[in-house]
Amino acid sequence: NILLTKYDAYEKEDANSWASKTINKFGQLDTLINCAGIFNNVGLIFKEEEEKYIENLWKVNVMGPWFLTKACWPELIKGENGRILMIISMSGKRSKGNLAGYSTSKFALMGLCQTMRNEGWDKGIRVATINPSWVNTDMAMNINSISKENMTQPEDIAEIANNILGLPNSCIPFEININCNLEK
Repeated sequence: NILLTKYDAYEKEDANSWASKTINKFGQLDTLINCAGIFNNVGLIFKEEEEKYIENLWKVNVMGPWFLTKACWPELIKGENGRILMIISMSGKRSKGNLAGYSTSKFALMGLCQTMRNEGWDKGIRVATINPSWVNTDMAMNINSISKENMTQPEDIAEIANNILGLPNSCIPFEININCNLEK
């Protein structure tokens, strides 16, 4: 069975709707994978008109997954074997260049995941993060410093996620960092 349900991270109410529709269709919800995000290159000393881009990063990259996790949390607890998988970014582990807005949102999401892990542990919820550098998706379409073929491919991330989801509670990694290029 497949259920296609829209979730707009800009719309806080969509989280509850998404969770309800999923539970109604399948009778339960045991896994949540947050894999969407937005990118922009707002730097540290931003122009006043760029503040809206920082707010959008925060809404989509941090609050979107937070609201969705909150909406799914009661159902994830029920099974005592819930899974939350976040596709974050290496930008949640280190900051390169002048991507202050993007890196800040990803660091915040990593912190949120650590709290989810802490609060969910005794309830059987396991949280894992996959932190890739460049992935050959629409987000990276304008990147020229590395070829699309040499970027991590989406199907490779899906394979890693599938492997994590098949592991027992006693063996869930919290962080998997993926580099497609050497970082110095």
